[in-house]
Amino acid sequence: MIEKFYRRIIDGVPTAVIVVDSNLKAVFTNTAFRALFPSGLTKGNLGKVTCCSSSAARCGRDVCRGCSLFDVFDDALCSNMRQSRRIYQKVCTDGFTHDVSYSITVTPLGGGLCMGTIDDAYELEIAQELQTAKNIQQRLLPAGNWAGGKRYSYMYIPCRDIGGDLPDVYAVDGSACGVIADVSGKGISAGMLSAFVKAAYDKTEKSPAKAIGNLAAKFSELNLDERNYVTVAAVRIDRNAITYSMAGHNVPILLKTGAGITRIVLNSPPVSNWFENPSYFEDVIPYEKGDILVLLTDGVTECKNGRGEMFGADGAIKTLSVSRTAEEFIKNLEDNLKAFCRDLNDDITAIAFDL
Repeated sequence: MIEKFYRRIIDGVPTAVIVVDSNLKAVFTNTAFRALFPSGLTKGNLGKVTCCSSSAARCGRDVCRGCSLFDVFDDALCSNMRQSRRIYQKVCTDGFTHDVSYSITVTPLGGGLCMGTIDDAYELEIAQELQTAKNIQQRLLPAGNWAGGKRYSYMYIPCRDIGGDLPDVYAVDGSACGVIADVSGKGISAGMLSAFVKAAYDKTEKSPAKAIGNLAAKFSELNLDERNYVTVAAVRIDRNAITYSMAGHNVPILLKTGAGITRIVLNSPPVSNWFENPSYFEDVIPYEKGDILVLLTDGVTECKNGRGEMFGADGAIKTLSVSRTAEEFIKNLEDNLKAFCRDLNDDITAIAFDL
C-alpha cells in the first residue's frame, strides 16, 4: 500500500524520473518521463523506454558499451555515488530518427536500484517539438512527380531543422502549376512564415500574378514589421506556353530549349509591408516538347565555397546544360552543390519540369 502511494507521488511530479535495477533495466518510469520518451513503456531495457534508435531491441552491457546513458547508471551502481552526465542520443519517434540532448542525475537508492532525473526536461521537450515541426513541414512538400500531365522533380534541403523555403506543385484546370517561395530569416520563425505561405497561396487562381497579389493582401493582414518578407516565383504551364510571375525573386527562371538556355526575370516587389497596394505582373513565353523549366531560390545561386565564391546562376545554367531531364537536373544540381560547398548556409530549393 505504501509502495503504491509513493509510486503515485512520483508519477505525479513534473520532473522526468526513471528507476533502474542492478541489471540496468528500467523498473519504473513516471508520466513526465513517458511524455518525453513516448515509448508507452513503464519498464524494460534503457534502449526501449528511451526510444533509442541504435540498439533498443538488444540494449545491454555488451551492446551498449560507450553509450553515455548506459554508462551513467552503471557508474552510479558501481560507485554507489551520485552521477551527473550530459547525454547525446539518437531517438526514434513517430517513425523519424533525430538527435536529442539532455542532462540526467542518477542517484543510488540502495537495494541495487538507481533513480535518474532529467534536469532540463523542458530543453528536451523543445527539441522534440522542433522535430515534430520538421516532420510537419516535410509533409507540406509535394507528394508526387506528376501534375497537369507534366513530370517534375524537386530538391529541398533546409540548412537547419526547419527551413524557410517552400516548393509547391499542383494542377489547376488541367494545367501544371509551380510556385517557389523564399521567406526572410531562418529557423522557427521562417518555418512558421513558410507554413503561412503554404496555407494562404490560392491554388484555385489560374493567374500566377493574381495568386501572388492575393497572397500579398493576406500577408498585409499579419501586420509584420519590415524585416519580414517573401519572394515568390510562380508559373502555369499550358499546352505550349508558360505564364509566369515573380515577386522580388531575383533568381531567374531557367528554360532549356533546343536553342539553349533562356534566363527569365520579371521585376516586381516582394510580398511585404514595404509598399502600399503593390502591383504584380505576368508574362508568357512559348515552349516546345522536350524543354526543361527550372525554378530556384537564392540558396542555390548564393551558395559559397571555402574561397567565398558563389555557385551563381551560371553554376545552375552549366548544370542544366548537361542535364537531359528534370530529374537528372535535380540530381546533378544536388551533387554539384555538395561538391562546391561542404557546409550549406542557406536553404536549398529547386523545382524542374519536363515540358
